[in-house]
Amino acid sequence: MSKNLSVAIGLVIVAGAAGFAGNWWGARHAAAAAPVARSMEAAPPVPKERKLRFYRNPMGLADTSPTPKKDPMGMDYIAVYEGEEEDTPASSNQLRISADKVQKLGVRTEAATLRVLDKTVRASGRIEPDERRSATIAPKFEGYVEKLLVNATGQAVAKGQVLFEAYSPELVAAQREYAIAMQGVQAMSQAGPEAQKSMQQLADASLVRLRNWDVSEAQVKELAASGSSQRTLTLRSPVSGIVTEKKAVQGMRFMPGDALYQVTDLSSVWVMADVAEQDIAAVRVGARATVKINAYPDKTFTAALTTIYPTLNAETRTVPVRLELANPGGLLKPGMFAQLELAVGAKTKVLTVPVSAVIDSGARQLALVQLGDANEGRFEPREVKIGARSENYLEVLSGLREGEPVVTSANFLIDAESNLKAAIAGFGGSASNAAGGAAMAAAPVPAPTAGSGHQAQGKVVEVDAKAPSVTISHGAVASLKWKAMTMEFALANSALLKDLKPGAPVAFEFVERAKGEWVITRITPTAPAGGSAPDPHAAHKQ
Repeated sequence: MSKNLSVAIGLVIVAGAAGFAGNWWGARHAAAAAPVARSMEAAPPVPKERKLRFYRNPMGLADTSPTPKKDPMGMDYIAVYEGEEEDTPASSNQLRISADKVQKLGVRTEAATLRVLDKTVRASGRIEPDERRSATIAPKFEGYVEKLLVNATGQAVAKGQVLFEAYSPELVAAQREYAIAMQGVQAMSQAGPEAQKSMQQLADASLVRLRNWDVSEAQVKELAASGSSQRTLTLRSPVSGIVTEKKAVQGMRFMPGDALYQVTDLSSVWVMADVAEQDIAAVRVGARATVKINAYPDKTFTAALTTIYPTLNAETRTVPVRLELANPGGLLKPGMFAQLELAVGAKTKVLTVPVSAVIDSGARQLALVQLGDANEGRFEPREVKIGARSENYLEVLSGLREGEPVVTSANFLIDAESNLKAAIAGFGGSASNAAGGAAMAAAPVPAPTAGSGHQAQGKVVEVDAKAPSVTISHGAVASLKWKAMTMEFALANSALLKDLKPGAPVAFEFVERAKGEWVITRITPTAPAGGSAPDPHAAHKQ
């Protein structure tokens, strides 16, 4: 009995030990499995493999490679994957403005379109007499003013009207010779042919002499009929018009060729205008112009362009042109100022943008092209070449394509908002063009920094005062993904050479003025290891 009890107690103890061991093993296994389960639950999804597009030049040059490559300085080309378009050279010229600022700035765009470019050339002019309608009365013989019949400048005269009577001894003698010759012809009517011919030749010579002195046919006939000479000769106006000049005075003596009167027909006048050199290519003979006279602000006259002079005024850079203008009623007086508007235009359609879309820096013209949706705030500065100009539009010869939206308002505000100082330098111009926001250019947009360029630190290796340039062994440049290296930088101006010596540690800021041309715009000596930074105000404490 006691033996059976001992066996039972042993079985119970073994079973308890087994259960305890099982519980202990299960608890330990559960504790070890819990972190594994949690780590499996928290594990992120396996990222999709990105597709490599190409490798681009680490210095921003327009050079790509389908395989890994190093540049001449030993820097690795940077891999560009799909979705990283912002890092590609094609988009390195873009500018970014936040959507809310785009709305606040009031940015408006208009597509570059093809249109016939109508243009109005404006010029200042003056009224002048028509030279072809002006006549000068200058006797061809010596004599005296016997009697003045038109004795005031500005007096209107008709064609054939007597101006004055002149006495000339030579004229009287010539008339007498002609009268005697005509009497001789009549007396020799019964003589032989030779005698009659000689006498007739003498009479004809006297008649030619009178006609050369502008004796009228009526006076010649009267002289031939009466046989007696007249003491005075009447001189008449050859045209109808206004006496614009009078030098004849009662009783004065005149010599052959003296201009005693000038009579001008003002029924038609000339408009002499000066067209700017840049507009002369658009002006054509036969074009119609609208003429406005200051004296008659409520009237508009129409003139035809008849002559483009072959000379250029070097002082005013203008070319004179001549227009003919009818002057009914004599409203237009010689010497009056005139304003001309000459409508010219191209016969074919050309690519155009609004005048406000182009920012002219003097050295070049730039336009902002909107990329993508209007709310994205992406813009690309483009250098454009401008041709003809109309009142509201400019012809674009290169730099834009039809349909591309260009910014027509807030151009300068975008310039200021984007801080394009570095962009201008990178586009190939001078950073000084940024003054006033009057110029813009494209350059890689750097990562946000305290300044407008890229920042780095390094040690001066060599200084070239003539270039001026400096070679610096610098550390990594995060904004450009550059590794540490030694390279040469140009200096924006020679003033930056101050305090630069080989071995000096410096902190500097630089921009890309042209592709692969890096220019330092600010450089400051720093404290060497274990030293202290120089005091910039030390000069003022002395």
